[in-house]
Amino acid sequence: MIDNASTDNTAAVASRFPGVRVVREEKKGVTRARQRGFLEAKGEVLAFVDADTRMPGVWARTVAEEFTADKALTCLSGPYIYHDTPKHEQFLAKWFYWRLLAMPSYFFLGYMAVGGNFAIKKDIVKQMGGFDTTIEFYGEDTNTARRAHQFGKVKFMLRLAMPTSGRRLTNEGFFKTAIVYMVNFLSEALLKRPYSNSYKDIR
Repeated sequence: MIDNASTDNTAAVASRFPGVRVVREEKKGVTRARQRGFLEAKGEVLAFVDADTRMPGVWARTVAEEFTADKALTCLSGPYIYHDTPKHEQFLAKWFYWRLLAMPSYFFLGYMAVGGNFAIKKDIVKQMGGFDTTIEFYGEDTNTARRAHQFGKVKFMLRLAMPTSGRRLTNEGFFKTAIVYMVNFLSEALLKRPYSNSYKDIR
């Protein structure tokens, strides 16, 4: 586990679990945390989930099965399920954002990834030159998927869903957040750089 400059007792709690090794990364930022995880990891397939996700019990098994079945697979991802937002926002996220916007984009481009819900082969990250630590937040997952796609297949599965906190939707508004994510997705996909250089850290 990467402790990305936390100020609470996250590291202490995580260390209590058998087999968990906590590594401190002082430079705050999601891409710096991912890069440190990549450098520290020993496995062939690296799984990335965020601190506010609730990984389903079948998630790891599904990831292992997909990479075993398809040797050309470089990166695997799925959508978020916002477990703590109002029901109408959960409905909009599932049917409007993921099915009507995200999936057509994925089929058109051939790649897509969600930052707190993806797995990628370690040797692919090596060939990519690691994660792009110049990206602060928005677009980092699309950047990863786009570059992994150059080396093989990137797969996005709706059934590989990850429950996560919707606090950003609640704090900034559903439609505003959706627009910001889509603008940065398109900017990274078409211009090979995110549109937004800064973000609000929401706790």
